[in-house]
Amino acid sequence: MDFFTSFKICGSGLEAQRAKMDVVVSNLANVNTTKTPEGGPYKRKVIVLTAEALEEGFDSKLRDALKKVRVESVVEEQEGLRQVYDPNHPHANEQGFVAYPNVNVVSEMADMITANRAYEASVTAFDATKNMALKTLDIGK
Repeated sequence: MDFFTSFKICGSGLEAQRAKMDVVVSNLANVNTTKTPEGGPYKRKVIVLTAEALEEGFDSKLRDALKKVRVESVVEEQEGLRQVYDPNHPHANEQGFVAYPNVNVVSEMADMITANRAYEASVTAFDATKNMALKTLDIGK
């Protein structure tokens, strides 16, 4: 395996974790948003990641072993909206209940920490590959 393949795999991991962090930040920013332009409360977004084969050829026995990650989509969770009784709120329904987003701050913070750790792991792997490439170039001196 060449160094560029490793760089592509690490880069796709960095991109996926950055996208996950963006979704988490959006969820946290809208934890109390009761009205969106589409109508209704904000709905928690979840990122869907998928494995994707590398474009380049590789040994036939290991071709399926090397995958990179790709952001497939970002979906909204439809269920789990919180109903809070607050008849004075401007977005309250006829019964006095306000629909709040289905965002759990503790869960989002755990997702943020997980994404941060995975990002750091990808950076570490990228740096290790870079250092190996530099050491390889030093051999020819």
